[in-house]
Amino acid sequence: MINYPNTKLLGLAAVVFICQFTNVQAQEVGKVISSTPVIQQVAVPRQVCTNEQIVVQGQKSGAGAAMGAIAGGAVGNSVGQGSGRAAATMLGLFGGAILGERIEGPANPEVRHVQNCSNQTFYENRTTAYNVVYEFAGKQYTVQMPSDPGPTVRLQITPVPNPPTTSFNVPPPGSAPRF
Repeated sequence: MINYPNTKLLGLAAVVFICQFTNVQAQEVGKVISSTPVIQQVAVPRQVCTNEQIVVQGQKSGAGAAMGAIAGGAVGNSVGQGSGRAAATMLGLFGGAILGERIEGPANPEVRHVQNCSNQTFYENRTTAYNVVYEFAGKQYTVQMPSDPGPTVRLQITPVPNPPTTSFNVPPPGSAPRF
């Protein structure tokens, strides 16, 4: 078997070449050192309803006015003759209705249940993100994440090629060009 001394170097160069011209990514894991919640106060609208009991004047049945009108009309009709009888009947109807309503008396008060609703704003403390400190390859990094990552954080490592080194014959500043 022939041992070529630069074989490993050629293999590494091929990997670097492939990484430069293809989008190769590696999955790594960093150790979480701390994860601190970022808490913000958030306005939350809510509908708040209350139930109240109110007392209102009840409505009369109208029976007193009706009975009074009938009785007054009958009495007025029995009085007088001709056109006077018609006037007495009308007067008896109106007078009897008014008297019957007064005799019936005031209506009993009623208790009603009323619901009043309004929109109110409440403020709640909510966790909006996490400030995470993690360690990778002996260095510490800080990132803000939408959720708590747990004991480790997954990292997406993408190799970036070094910029090409080109040398130009540029004279130092303040010197004249040489020909």
